[in-house]
Amino acid sequence: MLSVSVQLGSRSYAIKIGAGLLRHLGHECARLKLGRSCAIVTDTNVGRHYAKTVFNSLANAGFYPTLVVVPSGETAKSLKIVQTCYDQLAARRLERKSFIVALGGGVVGDLAGFVAATYLRGIPFVQVPTTLLAQVDSSVGGKVGVNLKAGKNLVGAFYQPRLVLCDLDTFKTLPRREYISGLAEIIKYGIIYDADLFARLERDLSKLLKRESKTLAAIIARCCEIKAEVVGQDETETGLRAILNFGHTVGHAIENISGYGKYLHGEAIAIGQVSCAKLSEEILGLPARDSARIQDLFARAGLPVKIKLNSAQRKRLFAAMKLDKKVSGGEVKFVLAQKIGKVKFGRQVPVECIHRALA
Repeated sequence: MLSVSVQLGSRSYAIKIGAGLLRHLGHECARLKLGRSCAIVTDTNVGRHYAKTVFNSLANAGFYPTLVVVPSGETAKSLKIVQTCYDQLAARRLERKSFIVALGGGVVGDLAGFVAATYLRGIPFVQVPTTLLAQVDSSVGGKVGVNLKAGKNLVGAFYQPRLVLCDLDTFKTLPRREYISGLAEIIKYGIIYDADLFARLERDLSKLLKRESKTLAAIIARCCEIKAEVVGQDETETGLRAILNFGHTVGHAIENISGYGKYLHGEAIAIGQVSCAKLSEEILGLPARDSARIQDLFARAGLPVKIKLNSAQRKRLFAAMKLDKKVSGGEVKFVLAQKIGKVKFGRQVPVECIHRALA
């Protein structure tokens, strides 16, 4: 088992990575000295595979778990589902010392974390991410929230988990498309922070696509280390943490205009990152060779690198970008790359440049 520490003073926590960890969840939670009652929030897909194992692990460790099942998919990240969760927690008399276990991918983690942050003004929660994307990104750093019709994650909070438990065995039931989607966030870390990681991904991509455990564990741990370093310096995104949004302004807008379903998150941000690489060439002088390497790695991973939009769709895309939560003073701000491994954030980009990057 590998362990990465997120250093946030009294709110520091560990990310534990390895195979067969679900059955040890109860023991790990007992070490945190949490309350005895807890709720496992999961979705219909993940629950049928892993809810029983998690439930039994908690019960065997002396906890009194209850199961809250939500629909699968991005549409579950809504205030309507949040209300349903509140009602079930209240009916089962969860208290301030009780805790929530978020068992699932990024949707469940964001939803359950937001419920934990707001129920009884905040109760502890534990992240048990079951997708590659969630293990390297959404489960770490404390961003929790839900969507509005106007845009993604517009209602939320910064609320740190007490523990993140990444069981590599959960990838055995992860559909190939979902797994490949997670590679988009892994590639992002190489672009924004670690050129050596990017080079390793170019070299070891075939091993990742085969889900080789040793390679996976090391790369997931490195991604978590990078995010922990960034979050440790800027927890609430007043500066440096913005680099984690590379490609996300465009990507979130693509998700929005396509109705949160046509494109998975990783697919949308893959397109967003390739477009931002093109913007970076034009605005920051990113070497053309680096831009080509970025596009090639996404393509080799099986991720989309472009999108065809008619004039009406492009208009909707730009409107969606204007509603992004990172907009400042009415201006969309971008993260752009100087070279692989180094980026700048908070950059304004002329509209005509965005049009060219998306062409």
